[in-house]
Amino acid sequence: MKRLPTLKQLQYLVALADTQHFGRAAERCYITQSTLSAGIRDLESVLGAAVAERTNRQVLITRAGRQIAERAKAILQEAEEVMDVARADLSPMTGEMRLGVIPTIGPFLLPRVLPVLRERYPELTIYLREEQTVPLLARLEEGELDIALIALPYDTGDLAIEIVMEDEFLFACNRNHVLAGRDEISLEALKSAQLMLLEEGHCLRGHALDVCGQGNSKIRSQFEASSLHTLVQMVAAGIGVTLIPRLAVDAHITQGTDVMFSRVSVPAFRQIGLAWRRTSLRAGEFRLLANTLRELIA
Repeated sequence: MKRLPTLKQLQYLVALADTQHFGRAAERCYITQSTLSAGIRDLESVLGAAVAERTNRQVLITRAGRQIAERAKAILQEAEEVMDVARADLSPMTGEMRLGVIPTIGPFLLPRVLPVLRERYPELTIYLREEQTVPLLARLEEGELDIALIALPYDTGDLAIEIVMEDEFLFACNRNHVLAGRDEISLEALKSAQLMLLEEGHCLRGHALDVCGQGNSKIRSQFEASSLHTLVQMVAAGIGVTLIPRLAVDAHITQGTDVMFSRVSVPAFRQIGLAWRRTSLRAGEFRLLANTLRELIA
């Protein structure tokens, strides 16, 4: 029978390809450097081809080695998910779950739901990573994350999506602003106001522009903020106005400030949803998580 590479050998190759260093690759695999070297030699014997060129100063991965390492990543990811399915079949919502979340959601939603999730699913360990949408979804597609909590609309490609809530945008201004105290702000008033935005890279920036009918605009406000907290402080200082998600308002982001809110006359909201790879074997667990979040948020 034809010999095939083992998962352990493929794991060694992926680590070596990523680090370009035998020592660091061995540390990543929690083995000695000699064990890793022996494993790579065994792999080359099975393949009948070299995967790495060794010199005194560096390690060069061969063309074949790079191609095999890329395929090996997918194989290892599938193997992990096979184990996840077996575990979930015996006991759903246990083990580890790597959850990504964007900065305009995480600080305001997670404190509400994580304590209940810990109580309801005590055998589930959730590892969190907060990042902007583009790098977050890249990590999801590469298998570094299992699932991501993001804001929509957003081009998510072929990812599976479960909407968990709608998050209304509120018009925010200083209490001394000419528009302060109104029950509702018209689209015309919103367009003429000095709207402050989050900097490029935050999907909330695009959502705010969509509300104003400027979704494809390259507009840059005079002042831009790197976080919602900074944006609120700028509004409180009377520098300008903005749109704030109700999720953040309900989390008391403006507590102790002179910021006032009004509703927007046009439909103004974003959707918050869970995203995962359609090929993931844990889709049943992720839908259960989405249902649990909807229940806790309602």
